[in-house]
Amino acid sequence: MDKKGTSQKKKKKAEKHVFKKLIFTILIIALTISVAIGGVVLAMIKTAPSLNINEFLKLDEITVLLDDSGKLMDEYVISQRRINVPISDVPVNLQEAFISIEDFRFATHPGIDIKRLAGSIFNDIKIKITGSGQSLQGASTITQQLVKYRIFLEDSIENRTSIKRKVQEIYLSLQIEKVLTKSQILETYMNTIFLGGNAHGIEAASQQYFNKPVKTLTLKQSAFIASAAQNPSVSYSMATKSFETKTAFDSTRTKAVLTNMYKYNKISKVQFDSAMAEKLTFSFSKKNANKMNYEFFSRPALLQVTNDLMKKYKISQKEASSMLMYDGVNIYTTMNRNMQNTSQSLIDAPMNSPQANIQASCVIMDYHTGEVKTIIGGRNVTVPGSYNRAAYDDKFLRAPGSSIKPLTVYSPAIDTKIATASTVIEDSPIPSPGYNPNNDDYKYKGYLTLRDSLMYSDNVAAVKFENMIGIKTGVSYGEKFGLNLDSVDANSPAAMALGQLNSGTNPLTMADAYGVFGNSGNRTTPRLYTKVVDRTGKVLLDTKPVATHVLSPQSAYIMYDLLKGPVSSPHGTGSNAIFSNMPVRGKTGTSSNSKDLWFVGLTPYYSAAVWIGTDKADEIVGLNSNDTAQLWGKLMKEAHTSLPVKDVDMPSGISSLSVSKDSGNIPTDLTIADPRGDRVYSELFIDGTQPTTLDSIHVAAKVTRDSSGNYVLASEYTPIWKIETKVFIKRDHVPNAHLDDSAFVLPTAVDNSSGSFSAPSVVTPNIPSTTPEITPPVTTPKTNGQNNTTTGGGNLNQNTPIDNTYPNQNNDTTTHKTR
Repeated sequence: MDKKGTSQKKKKKAEKHVFKKLIFTILIIALTISVAIGGVVLAMIKTAPSLNINEFLKLDEITVLLDDSGKLMDEYVISQRRINVPISDVPVNLQEAFISIEDFRFATHPGIDIKRLAGSIFNDIKIKITGSGQSLQGASTITQQLVKYRIFLEDSIENRTSIKRKVQEIYLSLQIEKVLTKSQILETYMNTIFLGGNAHGIEAASQQYFNKPVKTLTLKQSAFIASAAQNPSVSYSMATKSFETKTAFDSTRTKAVLTNMYKYNKISKVQFDSAMAEKLTFSFSKKNANKMNYEFFSRPALLQVTNDLMKKYKISQKEASSMLMYDGVNIYTTMNRNMQNTSQSLIDAPMNSPQANIQASCVIMDYHTGEVKTIIGGRNVTVPGSYNRAAYDDKFLRAPGSSIKPLTVYSPAIDTKIATASTVIEDSPIPSPGYNPNNDDYKYKGYLTLRDSLMYSDNVAAVKFENMIGIKTGVSYGEKFGLNLDSVDANSPAAMALGQLNSGTNPLTMADAYGVFGNSGNRTTPRLYTKVVDRTGKVLLDTKPVATHVLSPQSAYIMYDLLKGPVSSPHGTGSNAIFSNMPVRGKTGTSSNSKDLWFVGLTPYYSAAVWIGTDKADEIVGLNSNDTAQLWGKLMKEAHTSLPVKDVDMPSGISSLSVSKDSGNIPTDLTIADPRGDRVYSELFIDGTQPTTLDSIHVAAKVTRDSSGNYVLASEYTPIWKIETKVFIKRDHVPNAHLDDSAFVLPTAVDNSSGSFSAPSVVTPNIPSTTPEITPPVTTPKTNGQNNTTTGGGNLNQNTPIDNTYPNQNNDTTTHKTR
């Protein structure tokens, strides 16, 4: 062999050696890269979220609320609406529509589609190398999409398209396919996927777009729903526009679904042609998607359930809210659907006021059980989430006016036995620096019993009785009745006696409070639901009546009887509340400048509160508190439609006794002889608190008329034929205003023949020696642990009228000027 051949041979050998080294190097590099990639991939897999199949299959469900008859009344409206449906109820066409457009090899792949995945990886590598800034491409199967929804939904946009997330998604998809059937995966996917609007899942989408269940969808409607999976927001927007413009809808995406179904032999040519020719129209529900059927009841009920879940299970508000939003619980509410609907209609009805912004609210509850039957938070309200003027809305609390008087003045006075229903106070001005309460008509009536003070809704008398019991006592009872009183209220006579609360209140609180008077003195906590059951039937919460003691049964019943006056008497302020033959008790309330009108009352069945006003607290024009009472009566009449007439039973420990209206004590012949003719009446007393002294307010005197026709006391100069014996009431001071009973007060001027008048040295009224018709046994007032001794009318054995000219407004220890 020549040198040239030898040289070529050596050259080839060297080239071959270099090639081998190159191949070896490439293999080493590839192996190293593979190991590195494998390590990275393994690390990605190890950090993948754990897979809990039971949790994976557990789908979010709508929480529903049921009325007091167990019928569906509402769904908990949130941003997601989901109604789960088994795959057996899903039309085959709809199943195939999703598969054809989203994952046509779904039935055969192990969780990932290798061919689509390879193409996607090549594309993604190209994007990374070129740095084009495009999003990484997906080749997600239905299984992978399900993993994304069920496990990775809360990831950021960047993380969702990262290689690490893709690797974890593939790994989890392969794992899921090993333990779940294709039917299970498809069912979960179709009940999970977002399809536009607030529809999550096919059933919610079918109801949203076509207002019908998924099992009745046509082929083209099925194709549309499947097409919405790729771009749900656009699909929803286009469908909404089609609905609003009343035009047929078609899209290339819907046509693509049908084309694929035909291509993969899922439908015939006839079916394809028929579906393509069908005009697609939508039937969106007219109901506001964010508004619940019974907003005013359902949202407070959800709030009460949330609070109770937090308390019982010691969880955060976020956790409790999440349970209600996604766990599909059933809340059995106390709402009576007929009462709620009828009440809303009555509240919405036109009102006799020129103000267009008049609002109203009401609550009706069974005060025996605490079950709230009706919550109406406003009139003619269409905007979801608006003010709830009746309950559980701290943004809307209003001054109750005189409707507070039974809670913070009169029932505390009777329950502490500081006063009785016959205790008399003088309705006259209070010349107190900085605080001069007036009556609504700016008139003063003179001597008034506690009963009549409540009936007339007399403001001055209420303040004087509040001063008698002490403002601290009024505050204490107000809080027991459920009122939320702040430091300003607790030091304000106007707040405690006249209802000018700084903190305000609402109809739910007031209806609950008035129920005490028919419930033996117990206040039953309002209940908006009876039980909460999860999707498996397990009871998460249940409620029972919870009562707290506020008044003695005797005090409660006497207050129940006193509240008859404002509605039954011709002088009462709430006569329009009366309906049919059902016993009605209640009280009106008007806040300063007539900004709030109230009526709060009860029957033997229900208590209820009605408020009328404006959201901006304007002065009300054209309406008064008796109009509120009339609305109350209409509402309660409907609530009692099928209920027999009955009354609250009087407990033992109460006695009836005839007393004087002017002194509150035992009447004498002079009481009966009062020229007004109606000064004796029968009153109820807690045993042991009956008056035991005779009426000393009435006196008889010999009088004559002066030249002006007024009575003056007769003197030794008065001709005998001009002398008359008359019965008067006495008052030991001259009030600084005219009182309605002034004409019946014993005159002080004396007849003098010379034409002048002077005060007599001695006036001896002619008082008959006859004994009263009824003389009760002398008893000692019972105590209840509180101070029963007050000057004047507070001493039940010396029940004389009280002037309270200088009331101590803020202190519990009081001193009263007596007559």
